[in-house]
Amino acid sequence: MAAEPLRIVAFGDSLTAGLGLSEKDAFPVKLEAALKAKGHDVEVINAGVSGDTASGGLARLDWSVPDKVDAVILELGANDALRGTEPAATRKALDDTIRRLKSRDIPVLLAGMQAPRNMGPDYIAAFDRIYPELAREHGVLFYPFFLAGVAAQSQFNQRDGIHPTADGVDVIVRGILPYVEKLIAEARANRKN
Repeated sequence: MAAEPLRIVAFGDSLTAGLGLSEKDAFPVKLEAALKAKGHDVEVINAGVSGDTASGGLARLDWSVPDKVDAVILELGANDALRGTEPAATRKALDDTIRRLKSRDIPVLLAGMQAPRNMGPDYIAAFDRIYPELAREHGVLFYPFFLAGVAAQSQFNQRDGIHPTADGVDVIVRGILPYVEKLIAEARANRKN
């Protein structure tokens, strides 16, 4: 009997959900296609909810990441930064989310986020360090900035200047792909244990 495809949940906000894009252009769909093109037998599930914050994600974690999930890409926090949420609150919600996933023995790839550069130096410093610190503390895979190569690049963003276009999603997928392949390797090793 053939092994089941690896099930990866892309757990995030509108950047994951694909706000303003057709379904086929959303990050999880394009990521799954890129992984399959490299020979990986995977299913990438879109658990993105537009407008979600880190604490909103934590509140829906159990039903968004059901049993029999092999790995999670955690992409939350952009809305916290846009709303000026206290960085300590964002950090606690992400910390709790990672702890709960790890307690279920689910490998995590933490997708980093950066505060908008107009939030002031103190806020930016406090927010931007959340992700690398949590990745170190928990020993999880870490992609430093989900919007690398896309943020502030008008040709890769929709009119709102926040959400990527279909071409912008392609840039994100190319950037994060090697990290997701490491996540797949972790998930495969997990399955054998």
